[in-house]
Amino acid sequence: MLLLIPGPVQTRPETRAAMAQDIAPWDNDFRPTYASIRERVRVLAGGVEGMHATLPLQGCGHFMMEAAIRTFVPAGGKLLIPQNGAYADRAVRLATEAGRVVVALPGPDTRPVTAEEIAAALAADPAISHVAMIHNETGSGIVNDPEVIGPAVRAAGRRLILDSVSAFGALPVNLADHPEIDALIFTSGKCLEGLPGIGFAVARIDSVTAAAGNAGSWAFDLSDVYAHALRAGWGSFRFTPPVQSLAAFSVALDLHEREGGQPARLARYRENARAMYDGVRALGMAPYLDWAHQGPVIVTVHQPADPAFELQPFVDALKRRGVLISNFWNTQAPTFRVGCIGAVTPEDIRGAVAAIDGALRELGVTRREASGNDAPRQKVSARDDD
Repeated sequence: MLLLIPGPVQTRPETRAAMAQDIAPWDNDFRPTYASIRERVRVLAGGVEGMHATLPLQGCGHFMMEAAIRTFVPAGGKLLIPQNGAYADRAVRLATEAGRVVVALPGPDTRPVTAEEIAAALAADPAISHVAMIHNETGSGIVNDPEVIGPAVRAAGRRLILDSVSAFGALPVNLADHPEIDALIFTSGKCLEGLPGIGFAVARIDSVTAAAGNAGSWAFDLSDVYAHALRAGWGSFRFTPPVQSLAAFSVALDLHEREGGQPARLARYRENARAMYDGVRALGMAPYLDWAHQGPVIVTVHQPADPAFELQPFVDALKRRGVLISNFWNTQAPTFRVGCIGAVTPEDIRGAVAAIDGALRELGVTRREASGNDAPRQKVSARDDD
């Protein structure tokens, strides 16, 4: 089965094989592996030794986002969230339910937020201390570039929490160039092609120590993760970790390095995205985004106007052809989405395009263009990625 979702992704056999062992996470033989992962991740993020630290938590990307918001934004504090996609919507809920005050910056899910929009919003409300931004919106596929937004945040004297859950390892970011970033967050099961189960924050040490006592939660307190590492060592977890996922992640990092690191991974994913984008257009379908705004992680496609098209039967027909995609959509108009990340090649993507054609033929879909009146319909909540 070819898994084409934006996470968990298709992985290499070597990565999966590393899961097939029993490990004691606090055993002295495993501690160096975990400590090494933390250091390798810091380096990959462009973090500076003595200035940045890797602070993992068990769980998914939403856990990391909540932990970063709770840790760095004091209870009752204000943060700005550019709201141009489904995962920004989720960040709004996480922050609100954590007792933080959200200033939303609404925008379409078909283009990135601009530096001018961020600067104007920050100038209008001096009480905002942080911006929390989704790097890659896996609802639609747009990219909010920290190289564009970071300088605007820095110029305003504010701080940035960058949710790079579905971008890190492929899209570039260098923390040494971004002193405004308090935390860069991501997970094991996306562009680094590990197995799911572990999340990471690469955070400024001075911001972490200054944030002690903010979280209002022991489990989601990144300052406590840092304090524990100082006390018990960098190879020690506070609570029982998904240790097999960590073992697999170490292998995934090896494979990432062997491929050529972030630039090579990005180049492959861009080729994948181009093959899917051009492929569905050749089938008479309409991608959701203009190519100028199309990121490398996921290609989202308008659902065909033909009444014979229904998403779940289409997903089932694709699965019978050996291709598995998400069975929901969370854009502002009805779409289906195809992941372009994971251990997948452009040749795999071209095979998936042929499978899409076959599935549409099986369902009797002849009108493949988007409806001229493609009004938003009820979304289906995302279940398989975070």
